[in-house]
Amino acid sequence: MRLLRFFIISCLSLFAIAALIGILLPSTVLVSRAVDIAAPKEVIRPYVDSIQNWKTWMEGMDQAAVSISSYAKADLAGTEVTLTSISDSTLVSEWKARNGTVQVSTVRFISDTAHQVTVVQWQFVQKLKWYPWERLGSMMNDKILGTMMEKNLNKLKSLCEHKE
Repeated sequence: MRLLRFFIISCLSLFAIAALIGILLPSTVLVSRAVDIAAPKEVIRPYVDSIQNWKTWMEGMDQAAVSISSYAKADLAGTEVTLTSISDSTLVSEWKARNGTVQVSTVRFISDTAHQVTVVQWQFVQKLKWYPWERLGSMMNDKILGTMMEKNLNKLKSLCEHKE
């Protein structure tokens, strides 16, 4: 009986410590990457403005588990992606996972005055709940998402620069 009580108190203490550490971590996670593309924005936009064209530069979009229902909606192996806003300089989409986690993705196009180089900046923002496992797990977002974003942006860069 004493051992069981020790075990329960230990588990509760560990949970409380993890919750306190989690509260110290930010409630919003932002992962951002950018690439300079030696092409005008008009060359880059067709690849980004439609989910149907993402398969040319985004890894995994050509898999069987991906179903694209329109230019603005797709199911990426359980993650529902919806384009929510398109303007001259930004494209915003919502990525909703099966478990209800929502991330907002924004792609910005920043051109120089001569339109020689366009900076494509891609970011994911996720609001976290107070759960310790969610806050502590978010520490890996930059490593996981960032690597994937860099690879895809570099592929977009090579596509656009070779198209000109």
